[in-house]
Amino acid sequence: MNKDIQLIINTIKICSIKIKHIIEKGDTTKSDSQNSTGDTQLKLDIQSDIVIQNELSKLKCVRSIVSEEQDEIININQNATYNIAYDPLDGSSLVDVNLSVGSIYGIYQYSYSGKNIVGAVYVVFGPRVEMVVAIDKQVKLYRLLDHSFEYIQDIHLQTKGNILAPGSTQAMWYPHHKQMIDDFFTDGYRLRYSGGMVPDLHQILLKGGGLFSYPATKDLTKGKLRQLFEVFPFALVFKFAGGDAIDGEHKLLDINTTHIHDTTACFFGSLQEIKKVYEVWS
Repeated sequence: MNKDIQLIINTIKICSIKIKHIIEKGDTTKSDSQNSTGDTQLKLDIQSDIVIQNELSKLKCVRSIVSEEQDEIININQNATYNIAYDPLDGSSLVDVNLSVGSIYGIYQYSYSGKNIVGAVYVVFGPRVEMVVAIDKQVKLYRLLDHSFEYIQDIHLQTKGNILAPGSTQAMWYPHHKQMIDDFFTDGYRLRYSGGMVPDLHQILLKGGGLFSYPATKDLTKGKLRQLFEVFPFALVFKFAGGDAIDGEHKLLDINTTHIHDTTACFFGSLQEIKKVYEVWS
């Protein structure tokens, strides 16, 4: 790992400890503003976004940053190498019922695209605070113990899992997708879905495999989840962990991005589950 990437990861650790304290204060009320996709922002979202923006803006190795909560790219150092896209607090509405939430970061070299992502980090804020780092074709789990993140283990997916996390509104599923999900349940897969992308994908990774899906639907033909902030970072994590990530027909990291808030259908899983998705959707 080069020193600039290490510095970015260390800064994310600092942000995560600060966000942990913001969550513990528990202001889950809505603000008077909306993000770029029309969602009313919670005060937790805004406070977390400010923390991350302030900390990452200090780094000379960061060329620009862009947040899921903002409309535009923020330029930092035009001669630097790395661009960072992040979702400051994914699933923040779940804090109100005391479920796990998370932050997601994609580290891009030179430009924002799936082909240029070189590292990914996500943080789970639950009963324990855990950080997963995907860099140099490895995926490592760290846990916040006292005041620092300590290495716990490497993460590797099995070829086949048994957990299923099917997202989106079922009434809007295409018939072939519904049949695929039903077939997985018939084959003995267990439903594990909280409505939070970070904890659901974290569970699949730590339990060795399975499938998370947020497909194209009748009302959202390009899916709902955002490429730069959510999809590409987890696609890299699953790739480095020995699994795969597709939109149904193509590998997620190969699809084009035309706007910072582009969305896409997405499936993350171990190899056997992804093979099944290919067969059904392509």
